Amino acid sequence: MLQKLRDNLISKRNYFSPGSIVALATLFTVLIVLGFTMHLVGIRKVVTVEVDGKKTSVISYENTVKKILEQNKIGLGSKDKIEPSVDTKVKNGQNIYIKRAVGLEILVDGKDLKIKSAENSVKNVLKTEKISLNIADKLNPYKGASVKKGMKIVITRVTTKTFTELQPIAFNTVVNNDDTMASDENKVVQQGSNGAKEIQISATYEDGKEVSRNVVSEVVKSTPVDAVIKRGTLGVVSVNRGGRTLFKTKITALATGYTDDLRFGITASGAKVKRDANGYSSVAVDPRVIPLGTKLYITGYGYGIAEDTGGLIKGNRVDLFFNNESDCYSWGAKSADVYILN
Repeated sequence: MLQKLRDNLISKRNYFSPGSIVALATLFTVLIVLGFTMHLVGIRKVVTVEVDGKKTSVISYENTVKKILEQNKIGLGSKDKIEPSVDTKVKNGQNIYIKRAVGLEILVDGKDLKIKSAENSVKNVLKTEKISLNIADKLNPYKGASVKKGMKIVITRVTTKTFTELQPIAFNTVVNNDDTMASDENKVVQQGSNGAKEIQISATYEDGKEVSRNVVSEVVKSTPVDAVIKRGTLGVVSVNRGGRTLFKTKITALATGYTDDLRFGITASGAKVKRDANGYSSVAVDPRVIPLGTKLYITGYGYGIAEDTGGLIKGNRVDLFFNNESDCYSWGAKSADVYILN
């Protein structure tokens, strides 16, 4: 346009003096040069560059974001974020925003990832790094947490697995008392056997390690068979010459001795009195404590049978028959354990 105006003025040089024409030509030449220079250099602009919230105003004749950053020696890291992009044409009053990437640590899938990110939330960090989350996975901190320098993001993979196990059903042991056996004797009447059940289980794993399991269903495949055992109830007492005998109960009684030198005495039960070293000797008892006919074992005396009574034999007292007075005196009167055998 300036060139056209210049040509018009020259074509009408007859209307201007030679000096005016030279001045005008010089003016137009300067305008053309100035326009060309402005086209090359650009218009003066005031631009605000904000880096992590810190604002700096710069003056520049550059036309693009990239050139302005280079002019002001503002570098960009590979993970830094900038708005607008570096190729954007810049206008006067333009704002340029830069967010520097910070160092982060992500623990996921057995890996310890050291990364840099300029994202503003955990969710965006994972999206940028192409790390997906399953519905059940655990994330710490939560997705909306703000990103901070040195932050550690932990992802725990949570999976479930359903499987079937065959488990035993333990049998019960039934114990029946037997009053014909010693208390230290047991007799197996029936062997027990376990049953079996099929269990469907749902197990939960965190990073491959089982943390819990729940029973979904149970089906009995076979029922257990109880074991049956007889257990004796009778006490055991050691007797002379290393033997032993069984008893129902035991009392402690005052034991004395009596005799019948004429050898024709009859007991209260009608039997003849006797001292039998190999069998049962006659013993006088209080029938209210020990019924007549009860077989006994008296420590130091031996086996006896309750078949006699006496006026002085009351309560826990027994009178033991001896063949002569000498044996009675030798025995004397002393406390003795009396075992009830039947």
